[in-house]
Parts: sequence; structure tokens; C-alpha cells
Amino acid sequence: MITLIDGLSLGSIYALIALGYTMVYGIAKMLNFAHGDIIMVGAYAIYVAMSFANPNPVIALISSIIVCTLLGVFVEKFAYKPLRGASPLAVLITAIGVSYFLQSVAQIVFGSQPKPVSGWKLPKIEFLNQFGITTGAVVTLIAGILIMVALTLFINITRTGSAMLAVSEDKGAAKLMGINVNKIITITFAIGSALASFASMFYLLQIPNAEPTLGAMPGIKAFTAAVIGGIGSIPGAMLGGMVLGVIEKICLSIEVISPYTTAIEFSLLILILLVKPTGFLGRTTKEKV
Repeated sequence: MITLIDGLSLGSIYALIALGYTMVYGIAKMLNFAHGDIIMVGAYAIYVAMSFANPNPVIALISSIIVCTLLGVFVEKFAYKPLRGASPLAVLITAIGVSYFLQSVAQIVFGSQPKPVSGWKLPKIEFLNQFGITTGAVVTLIAGILIMVALTLFINITRTGSAMLAVSEDKGAAKLMGINVNKIITITFAIGSALASFASMFYLLQIPNAEPTLGAMPGIKAFTAAVIGGIGSIPGAMLGGMVLGVIEKICLSIEVISPYTTAIEFSLLILILLVKPTGFLGRTTKEKV
């Protein structure tokens, strides 16, 4: 039971990061490999906000959301927008370059050593402690589910969400319908980056240290979760994140196989791609030539 709760909690973090990948890919048809490093920037934003006198976690979270959202819009405008219509390889190389750039800037500004984020803990609940379940794990799981439900409703109910779906289906047709495609892509990056700030908050609840490479491995694993669930599918990102989180915690709880946890996770990705290349909830699309 404890392993399951911890796995679903970790899966919620992966799912939030994976949602950023899957939204950008579903709408802009590009892989933003710098997304994991936006989480790192969000963690440092929380660290800076919590370093002031009388630190307030709420203000720190709001600061992180603002910084991550602005950074996502900035990266899209100056790094990816000029490459609209370029080859996927050019966009991929740019994304990797942006990732290393953000890591290097963070190392120059904050140094290479981890920075402890003090005061970023939740009070313990005696009822949960009796079962060995941490308050952070429960809060992460519940908040993650609520955020993902809210995003799903936003996509399916609002006009902006409908415009996103239209752009995802056919950019040319969406433009003919009067939809500002560039604006929708920018909004997509903003939402994905805001979700990354929540992921950084939940990550710091488990490991209260900010470092330049903080978002590297979670970003890769979240991308794996997005592919497992079906990249481009919001429910798929949720499912893939939960599955990966539970598998990781189960592997870590078994001493014999715990050193091979990462290898097992990526082996699962290979297996699923061999059996179902589109992922659990992905769909096959036909391209006109």
C-alpha cells in the first residue's frame, strides 16, 4: 500500500512533466527537450523566494509559476518560433542546445553544488504516519490529479482549448478558420511551463535540493512516460506517468533489482514500442503525401 501511494505520487510528478511534452508535441509537433530544465529553473525560483526573510511557500510557488511561464514563452519566441517550418532535426538540436544553455546558466549563477531549500516541508499528519505514508506523497497525488483534471476540462470546454485541438488536427485549416496559430502555440508553451513549476514544487517536497541537473533525469523519464501513454494524448500522459512511477517505486523496494531500476524503466519503453508503437492511448494518424 505504501509503495503504491509513493509510486502514484511520483507518477503524478512524471505526469505533470509529461503533459508539457505531450501538449507541445500534440499542437506544435515538436519535442521540447528543454522542458525538464524549466523544472530546474522553477526549483531555483522557489529556492530564491524561500531564501528571503520570513519565507512564504505560497509566494515561492507563485514566483516559480511566473518565472517558469515567462521562461517558456521566452524560449518559444526566440528559440523555436524562428524555426517554424524547419526540419524536425533542426528543432531537436535547438531544444538540446537550450537545455544545455539553461543548465550552464544555472551553474554559473548558483554553482554546481545542490542548494538546500529550507522551510519547504509539509506538517506531518499522525494518521498517515501510522501507515508510514508521508504527507507530501498524499498532497502530491491529490494535487496532481486535480491539476490534470482541470487541464482536461480546460482543453475540452474553453474556446482556447478548442482552438488548441483545431491546431493539433490541422494548422492550415485552423488558420483558415481565423485561429492565430502562433498565439495558440505560445499559450501551449506557457501552460506546459506553468505545469513544470508545479512539478518542481512536488519534486522539492521529496528531495529538497535544487541543482543545475535537477530536471535532466525526471525530464527524460517524463518523456518516457509520455511515449508509453501515447505522446500527444493528455490521458496517455497521465496514465504513462502513473505506470512509470509505480514501476519505479516497486523496483526500488526490491533490493535485488533496485540498482537496475532505470534500466528496467527504459526496457519497458522499448517493449511497449515494439508491441504498440503509438503507446497505450496513442492513435495512428495517416499523413497525406
